[in-house]
Amino acid sequence: MKIQKYFFVFAVAVISLCFYNVIYCQSLDELLKKGDSYLDIDFNNQKALETFLSADKQFPNNWEVCWRLSHTYVYIAEKMPDNTSDQKDAQLAVYQKAYDYANNAVKLAPDKSITYVRRAVANGRIALFKGVFSVAGVVNAVKTDCEKAISLGNGGNYTQGLAHYVIARTNDKVSEKWAPARAVIGLGWANMDNAINEYNIAIKLYPNFRMFYLDFAKAYIKEDNYAIAKEMLRKVLESPKREENDDDQLAEAKNLLEQIKNK
Repeated sequence: MKIQKYFFVFAVAVISLCFYNVIYCQSLDELLKKGDSYLDIDFNNQKALETFLSADKQFPNNWEVCWRLSHTYVYIAEKMPDNTSDQKDAQLAVYQKAYDYANNAVKLAPDKSITYVRRAVANGRIALFKGVFSVAGVVNAVKTDCEKAISLGNGGNYTQGLAHYVIARTNDKVSEKWAPARAVIGLGWANMDNAINEYNIAIKLYPNFRMFYLDFAKAYIKEDNYAIAKEMLRKVLESPKREENDDDQLAEAKNLLEQIKNK
């Protein structure tokens, strides 16, 4: 009888644990879907933030929550005013939050490409904010994280495309400085050939994305290749809206097309 009793208690414990895991997963999954909807469909960054913070409170140290919080904080920081020193400090603090959450996501899931991509994006924003050539170590970290994400090769075409795009943008921005000067601070690896190659890979992996086409077009304008630049700008016009800033991308593409129409 004692054996039967112990077996019964053990069985109840196992069933309870399984039931708890199902409820846990369903609840977390629901919060993630809700937050994703706010972020990617409604473009309501504040509601997305509230949802993901709630998820973080209920399910702390979850890598999927952490990278989403990083993504959300980047969107929020991009929309913040930056006219005064206090406003700039506040904006940088939000970008730092984005980095911190992404960094935690990498620690929690070092085998997931998206965690490295989100850390690269947050670090990239910080580098642009502070000045790319004053934070060479941060810029190199962006490149390293993207290369790691690509080597892992998971997360789907958007994640992989974004990794290649961030490397492209990094090469593009860094190559604006004179090559010998870049080499001195450890950024001699950047050049426009690398940028154009990486933009091309990003677009092949994830086509019909306005941001990719627009920056690819700008790279070709720098290279005085207006024929391909026009082709890429027309792709911006043909692509659907997928992100909150896509209307701005569309307006900029139309403006650039007008500027180079006779070139």
